[in-house]
Amino acid sequence: MSTASPSLSHGNARPMALANWLYIVAAMVVLIVFIGGITRLTESGLSITRWELVAGILPPLTDAAWQAEFDLYRQTAEYKFESGPAGMDLAMFKFIYFWEWFHRILGRLIGVVYALPLAWFWIKGAIPSGYKLRLFAMMALIGLQGALGWYMVSSGVGDDVTLTDVSHFRLSAHLLTALFLLAGLVWTALDLRKLAKDPDAKSANMTGIGVLVALIVFMQMLLGAWVAGLNAGHASYEWPLMQGRFVPEFDDHKGMFWAVTHDPYLLHFLHRWWAWVAVAALIVLGRRVRAADRRASIALHSAFGIQILLGIATVLSEVSLWIAVMHQLVGALLVIALAWCLHVDGQANRRLAHK
Repeated sequence: MSTASPSLSHGNARPMALANWLYIVAAMVVLIVFIGGITRLTESGLSITRWELVAGILPPLTDAAWQAEFDLYRQTAEYKFESGPAGMDLAMFKFIYFWEWFHRILGRLIGVVYALPLAWFWIKGAIPSGYKLRLFAMMALIGLQGALGWYMVSSGVGDDVTLTDVSHFRLSAHLLTALFLLAGLVWTALDLRKLAKDPDAKSANMTGIGVLVALIVFMQMLLGAWVAGLNAGHASYEWPLMQGRFVPEFDDHKGMFWAVTHDPYLLHFLHRWWAWVAVAALIVLGRRVRAADRRASIALHSAFGIQILLGIATVLSEVSLWIAVMHQLVGALLVIALAWCLHVDGQANRRLAHK
């Protein structure tokens, strides 16, 4: 018979408290993904051209400060070639500035809400054996997110006058890191909840099928991030056809690799049809876990069903702001449901292996 970990045997570990804290942080990550979608779709990301960790907490408080920020924005290629010619004034600038500022403040808040309780749990010896490295790694991911956020913005505020937007590669790294963090938070919280109920419980492991499903969904989310970064949602407002045909015309004069990673028409096409490969994989996973946890299966089916409908609605609505934002929000919820099902699958596989 196995024994409990040293932390649990001394009664100091608080796995349920840790799990609840991680769920709170996960909810904040979902919120920042939602706000990030608004920031992207309102073209707000380049409104703040500097990264100031402390001084940037407060927005401009005087008319002169607002004008100074607006003057910095007017030096960007985005303003010179897009926002300026569209007639942006100071009032419109304040609107886009708010969303970028809120996005950055929320990111800082997530860091505080994660770091301070982590330090408290660590000092109190409340972290179960084997979890410190994992919790510290997620702290590092939060820090990486901040760095990637500025790395992304810096790609659109440099000296290159041809760049009117951020790099879609950097945007995808920023978004996918947030979603990977979200999955890690949920997975770890689920492990800790099991540990709270059974001191001898082991962490769940990914199954081979689970890894395959996760990779398929990762590819779909990568394509979605590139579509967002290149504004490729506007490549077609038809569904299921594009340009009146199934496969749209696209630019491949630089080779297929360049087309797959840069051409908005081809990326839009790949994103809308790879979605069905992802759906098939998710159905397989949902059926695998249904007997072990029906709630997880229902959550997964609900999430990808709504996500498909929102994706189609985003196209047909000509990328309506709130429909597109909801598409990104449900994408985050899909990651939570996916992590839940993968965890259930891993636990079920462990039980079968020990029978």
